[in-house]
Amino acid sequence: MSIVSFGEYIEGSSYKVLDERRMRGSAGIMLLLGLIAFINAFVLRQFTIVPFIAGFLMINFMIGIFINPKFSPTVFISYLFVRKQSSLPIGAIQKKFAWSLGLVLSVVIFGLSLKLLNDSSFFAPVCVLCLICLALLYFETVFGICMGCKLYYLFIYLKIIKKPKERPNCMGDSCKTES
Repeated sequence: MSIVSFGEYIEGSSYKVLDERRMRGSAGIMLLLGLIAFINAFVLRQFTIVPFIAGFLMINFMIGIFINPKFSPTVFISYLFVRKQSSLPIGAIQKKFAWSLGLVLSVVIFGLSLKLLNDSSFFAPVCVLCLICLALLYFETVFGICMGCKLYYLFIYLKIIKKPKERPNCMGDSCKTES
């Protein structure tokens, strides 16, 4: 098993997989952090915590995408909670796409939130992007629906990205696994 890898091969699978329980737990942790930032900014009008949380999430996504999700802080903390549960393998390629979407959103929020500290006119775009992130994380955590994964398959359908040789499974077998 390689240290630098997004997912791993398991017996009986020809594509890389991740443990859905860890990933969903990680989404729950990120949702909690996002809610803390959102409440501080939207309700309390305290913007100073937003860049810290957005920066942490940005680093979390970078570690997960460019090194290995196992080493990202939220996945590691999630592992501590779910380690005694049986693994629930799901395809890694669509999760990588979803995490890449999370990385892009967190980078943009981080950059705009730094500007927000000195100029409140950046509040609306930061707020909208935070709501989008919170909605994506909410669907993942509560319903087990990875909206980034759904977008991945939409992009394949629209021929924006190349179709993989073998379609990996989705949560709850919500997509076909045939080629």
